[in-house]
Amino acid sequence: MNILISGVGGPTPRSISRSIKISKYSEKSKLFGTDINPYTHGLYESDLYEKNILVPVAGNEKYWDTIKAFVQENDIKYAMIHPEQAALEWSLYKKNGGKWPCKTILPDHDLVKVLMDKGAMTTILSDSGLVPKSYVLNPKNLDIVKLEEALSYPFWIRSTSGSSGLGSLKVGSRESLKNWFTINPNVSEFIASTFLPNRNLACKLLYHNGELIRAASGERVNYIMSKVAPSGITGNTSFGRLLNEPNLVEKATKAMDLLFKATNTTKHGFFTADFKEDSNGIPYITEINIRMVAFNYSFALGGANFSEDILALMSNDQSFDKNYKIYDFEPGTIFLRDVDVEPILMKESDLINL
Repeated sequence: MNILISGVGGPTPRSISRSIKISKYSEKSKLFGTDINPYTHGLYESDLYEKNILVPVAGNEKYWDTIKAFVQENDIKYAMIHPEQAALEWSLYKKNGGKWPCKTILPDHDLVKVLMDKGAMTTILSDSGLVPKSYVLNPKNLDIVKLEEALSYPFWIRSTSGSSGLGSLKVGSRESLKNWFTINPNVSEFIASTFLPNRNLACKLLYHNGELIRAASGERVNYIMSKVAPSGITGNTSFGRLLNEPNLVEKATKAMDLLFKATNTTKHGFFTADFKEDSNGIPYITEINIRMVAFNYSFALGGANFSEDILALMSNDQSFDKNYKIYDFEPGTIFLRDVDVEPILMKESDLINL
């Protein structure tokens, strides 16, 4: 079972690779990686990958020739495609009539485009009660009076595209907003939303050929290297919880139903819906990723191995139960993560107290 892992320099693909290595397919799986950065650590993890190569950025004219040659030379049958730019390119290639060099599970291109634009996603869901009140703005052409009429201070602001909390900040005044634009000159479009002070939640959904197959929920509490970001959010969780919250799954699937319908696309692919709760504990969707996220391996350690599920679907494993399932976790289970180390799962009650 030779498997292509794209973007091996990032924490999410590494998490996926490690999840495969603890799956039921571990012994027969061989991983082959790609990345665009020669200085990334993951490109040289010979204990995890059989062979890794540098590739052009997704969209480059030489990208597909490089990928196809690598797949053919190494008899690769399946692919786990990350990050989002690569997923965008693969979905576009299929939409334009291209044949993927190996099997993968990705959403249709029209849905990928919408979910990569938080403003577009929010617009589709604006009347559903599932997203916070929001305002999309261009810092170079901003009517600040209209913004302040739409949202009162403080509000939350971030880039409409990208991950790792790009451009994120709790804005408390007009002056701080203008200063934030100055600090982030390369962000061409922001989305401002009602500030939501409570839990930061994530709901994972796996769809296959029109059916929801698996779901699970978790909470992000703290972030790795949080001090380097003014918002405290770096997109890489250091402390989180594995949760049993069917209400969150219900809201996430309702949102996905609306998005599938609006884009006229098939229910297919893996998604991570991010939520924040308001002061009353009501969760609202802030974004939906077209991929797994960096703490996927922690979920796998807790019994929700989505990498294994995806491989089962791609390989048409007849022993795999395709009936819908919400993963349940032992109540009180938390995970602790840090740079260059294996995550730890434990009971929150066992945390050391002063």
